[in-house]
Amino acid sequence: MTRKVFRYIAIVAVFVFLASSFLTMGVLYSYFTKLQTTQMKEHAALISRGIELNGEKYFDDLTSEEYRITWMAADGTVKYDNQISVDKLDNHLQREEIRDALKTGEGESTRYSTTLMEKMFYVAQRLDDGSILRLADSQQSILGLLLGMLQPLLIIAVVALVLSVILAYRLSKRIIQPINELNLDEPSGDGMYEELKPFLNRIRDQKRQIRIQEETLRQKKEEFEAVTKNLPEGMLLMDSEGKILSLNKAAAEFLGIGSRSVGANISGQREAQELIPFIEHALAGSQEETVIHTGKGEYQAMVSPVLSGQQVTGVTILILDMSEKKKAEIIRREFTANVSHELKTPLQTISGNAELLSEGYVQPERVPEFAQKIYDESQRMIALVEDIIELSQLDEGGASLQKEEVDLYAIAEMTVSNLSQAAEQAEVTFDVEGSSVLMAGIPQLLESMTYNLCDNAIKYNRPGGSVRVRVSSDGSNACLSVADDGIGIPKEHQERIFERFYRVDKSHSREVGGTGLGLSLVKHAVKAHGGTIQLYSALDQGTEIVVTLPCARNTLH
Repeated sequence: MTRKVFRYIAIVAVFVFLASSFLTMGVLYSYFTKLQTTQMKEHAALISRGIELNGEKYFDDLTSEEYRITWMAADGTVKYDNQISVDKLDNHLQREEIRDALKTGEGESTRYSTTLMEKMFYVAQRLDDGSILRLADSQQSILGLLLGMLQPLLIIAVVALVLSVILAYRLSKRIIQPINELNLDEPSGDGMYEELKPFLNRIRDQKRQIRIQEETLRQKKEEFEAVTKNLPEGMLLMDSEGKILSLNKAAAEFLGIGSRSVGANISGQREAQELIPFIEHALAGSQEETVIHTGKGEYQAMVSPVLSGQQVTGVTILILDMSEKKKAEIIRREFTANVSHELKTPLQTISGNAELLSEGYVQPERVPEFAQKIYDESQRMIALVEDIIELSQLDEGGASLQKEEVDLYAIAEMTVSNLSQAAEQAEVTFDVEGSSVLMAGIPQLLESMTYNLCDNAIKYNRPGGSVRVRVSSDGSNACLSVADDGIGIPKEHQERIFERFYRVDKSHSREVGGTGLGLSLVKHAVKAHGGTIQLYSALDQGTEIVVTLPCARNTLH
């Protein structure tokens, strides 16, 4: 920088000497140049007006030779010139004054002729029809005027150069030294030139703004990562060159891409090759949607461009796991088939018995027996329909069911009391233990949950067996345990017994009158309360189901 300052000071000194000698000539020359340009603009305006009024006929009576007049079309083709034949002139569209006139309505430029030592002035104006009128005039350049004074100017320049070199060397060192010693990390400006203090203040302000912007960007990045990190959908963001800027945990799992891939190009990721054609289409501005297959499953990918104005600056990819959707479709199909099957059996029984009764094929003493069968099957259908309705309400979120303060132990005692007769008929003993546990819950669901657990413990027990119901609390959670000495559940069936209509022993289930929806209702009731359910069972050794529910009373709504 010292060399630059030295060089600039020397050059300035030389030019100061030269300029002081030719100040008067330069000022006058500039004045007459401006005057000439102004006159040309006025003439151009008058001629333009004449052309707009009379068209090309205006040139028929034009005898002025003061300026060179050129009229051309909007594409630069010359239509008229008062000094040169139109056939000898090329297209003028690339001339500076023409381009400016087409853009702004007016244009002017200056060009020098080194051979003639003349300066050419050009003024152009755009007409209403889009054509361009240009006027040109010449003037002897200042260089020509000064050539005659070349010798004295050279002497002055040499003297000025010698003096400026000596002064510039000493002055540049004094100017640069404080600047070289400046601390840019803390630009206080103490001891610095007064003229540089605004510059130093601006540096300090910009450093503060940069720190604020960095903090803002960091917060936004953390917010974005916090929002996308635990999304079940995969989210991947790339720039216009295909480099991965960000991806959340789900996207990394779906595509098998590690977090180290951030900053790498997507084309280099073997697991994402199916997406490359769609990413290219998105970079071209179109939105794409496709289904991709990886070793972990089938996913729906929506590839969209990120636009800044009309320019594509990146690509976002939203990835949805279709396995849950397919699983839900399978469950719905199975549910429909199971409902149809479960309703078909009692309907056939009712229809058959009713037909026998109506046709008179049943002996009078057996009519009550057939009527009882019809009644039993109709009750089974009613229970099945009620369970289906309750499940539908739970699937919709149970919006009509409100939480209130309930005593889980009281519900257990009431359930045991209601099922005592059924337990006696099955030769099963009932026992309830524990103490009062208050919690925020939905009474209907808790009663249904407890009833189904106890009812199953009776139905799938054996004569002489027992059912133990225990209610307890650890302060934050309520615990309901229902254990029996029954037939137990084989290990291979334990994961599925909470599915709708799933039965371990279908013949025994129908024999005891089950709908196949009891444990599914239990599962939904536990889920509605934000609890957990655990199963402990072994074949021929009994079953215990433990339900844990939050019992905080401040969750009432």
